[in-house]
Amino acid sequence: MVGSLRCQDGQRVTIVGNLPRFQEGESLIISGEWQLHRRYGRQVVVQQWERLIPATPAGLTRYLSSGLIKGIGPVTARRIVKQFGLQALEIMEKEPERLREVEGIGEKKAAQILESFNRYKDLQNVMVFLQGCGIGISHAMRLYKQYGPQAIDRVKENPYRLAGEVYGIGFKTADRIARRMGLPEDSPERVKAAIIFTLIQEANQGHVCLPLDMLFEKVKGLLDTDTSGRAAYPLQEQLQILERENHVFCDRPAGTDVVYYAPFYHAELGVARRLKQLLEPRRQWDAGEMKSALETVAATGARLNAEQLQVLEKSMQSGVLVVTGGPGTGKTTTIKALLALFQSLKQKVVLAAPTGRAAKRVTEATGGEAYTIHRLLEYTFSEGEGFRFQRNEANPVEAQVIIIDEASMVDLLLMYNLVKAIPPGCRLVMVGDVDQLPAVGAGNVLKDLIQAGTIPCVRLQHIFRQARESMIIVNAHRVNQGEMPFLNRKEKDFFFIAEEDPERVAGLVVQLACARIPRFGPYDPVHDIQVITPMRRTAAGVEQLNILLQKTLNPAQKHKPEISVKGTVFRLGDKVMQVRNNYQKEVYNGDMGLISELDLEEGELVVTFRDSAADRPVVYDFSELDELVLAYAVSVHKSQGSEYPVVILPVITQHYLLLQRNLLYTGITRARKMAVLVGTKKALAIAVRNNKAEERYSYLDRRLRLESGASGS
Repeated sequence: MVGSLRCQDGQRVTIVGNLPRFQEGESLIISGEWQLHRRYGRQVVVQQWERLIPATPAGLTRYLSSGLIKGIGPVTARRIVKQFGLQALEIMEKEPERLREVEGIGEKKAAQILESFNRYKDLQNVMVFLQGCGIGISHAMRLYKQYGPQAIDRVKENPYRLAGEVYGIGFKTADRIARRMGLPEDSPERVKAAIIFTLIQEANQGHVCLPLDMLFEKVKGLLDTDTSGRAAYPLQEQLQILERENHVFCDRPAGTDVVYYAPFYHAELGVARRLKQLLEPRRQWDAGEMKSALETVAATGARLNAEQLQVLEKSMQSGVLVVTGGPGTGKTTTIKALLALFQSLKQKVVLAAPTGRAAKRVTEATGGEAYTIHRLLEYTFSEGEGFRFQRNEANPVEAQVIIIDEASMVDLLLMYNLVKAIPPGCRLVMVGDVDQLPAVGAGNVLKDLIQAGTIPCVRLQHIFRQARESMIIVNAHRVNQGEMPFLNRKEKDFFFIAEEDPERVAGLVVQLACARIPRFGPYDPVHDIQVITPMRRTAAGVEQLNILLQKTLNPAQKHKPEISVKGTVFRLGDKVMQVRNNYQKEVYNGDMGLISELDLEEGELVVTFRDSAADRPVVYDFSELDELVLAYAVSVHKSQGSEYPVVILPVITQHYLLLQRNLLYTGITRARKMAVLVGTKKALAIAVRNNKAEERYSYLDRRLRLESGASGS
């Protein structure tokens, strides 16, 4: 925030920093460093702050209604101060039962206020300690959210644990805390933490492991050493200790030394071994039974081509099958046919997909109930064990056939938990588009299964006649083959608007989403139209477009409550997206919804998600809003697994770093009825030509070949 502080001597000082919501009129003690901003002049960069107990009724009212004490908004704060005067805080602490004397506060609300008030006192103590360790306010809030009153003890035990356990805190922050606490620069804990953190960070970029030399280079960079060789820090020695402790594993799957963080090593080996076991199904059907089952499917009216019939035949012959194909090649029809086929053979079939949106789409398309993979595996929380999959080797899924749609979105860890829960003899069919962007998590499972050559695979390549009439599908395939898309064919569904200036591109996108396309449709600008863009921080990137679209589609109004979090305003009616998996709330990275309630008094908002047959409301405390972002515009990566009636996609040279063929292909294939590209043909050509998809360090394909006894590089 940027604020103006009126000092005791009357002068005004500009303050800047990561600070919680303050109310005008609050009293603070601020310390920090002066800086001279070339445009705004002299200002204080805040390093520490402390709220002072206000000495006036008005100040106390503002203090109580600041939002830190849940259940006290402006109205309740005024009533508390009217009832108790300047003794309000003392009464809340020493005689809490008296809160019920205040108009509008019953037993339930009093208990809620007191719980929040006590938590706030704990928070203040934690804040003082953490700020003394050099931790900023936003990170301190995250720590308190993770550990509660035990935050101080956890930090003292091992500050480096924060880098792996607390969302949003990296190694640099944990290292700064450790150094403030006196841990030496060359301490073994520091080196080991840097190795683990690097492996986890690279896993977040998709890598299952890292070559040894690359790992050491990244770790040295993290430790701020530019010395050559490994002697400056005992990297090799600490790596060996981590390996002895089974935190990491060193291996040579392709003749080069690589290092795995333990969960990914176990997952890669486990997936390869389990798939080999599943390849041989226990149940085999003779030629007569197979023919009868295929005739039953034909009797449903399904018109299948040779490729799709091959899928049905192979699914009856093999325990594991991969089906891949682009848009318009009949993947959904094939899933429906597989469902009918195995039901005719009296097999229990389970449908699943990686996300709620994808599962909902499978349900709507096939008529059969589809689960998210997490729900299928009963991912739940239990005291003492935390979050875990209830379905596993000892308690497998009750199914004889499992069909997974949108398989390109399945990462290695999820795949491992899935195959562990598949009972012996159960068939597994993975359906997805291998040419789309890979999973957000580590690994490239679908691609590795196909490249291994040991798992039966059918590629659907025939584009059906109805699909060939859609320029969205025609152009998606052209892009995938390295050809420029056809632009602006009359009476079609794929449009290109030429504009070079990034700010004008952003303006055009807003006009299209808010006015031009809704009139053309009619399409609802919030529910039917999705802006998808390659990058976050550009004039036509996710962040700027969200600001512009929110301003037009859901402007500030007196009757609409809103809350500002780190520069983002969340307003009643806003379209938002969950950006991390929250298994407790059963909402996952990429889920979209609308803010349907926003209660400043209670300090919470409700997001209604459309990820199932019925809309599902999910409650968020204001302290949890770092899990949400505005979603009028989203990145291409976040759009995976979704389809929208209309997609608007900026394609400009400012996005040069991410102009890749598979990214453009993925963006186009999110559109169901209309795709509109805004930008330059030059940028479009760059993306079409650039087929150098980012390589991921993953050796699942090699391990599959080793398990099967096959050779190959």
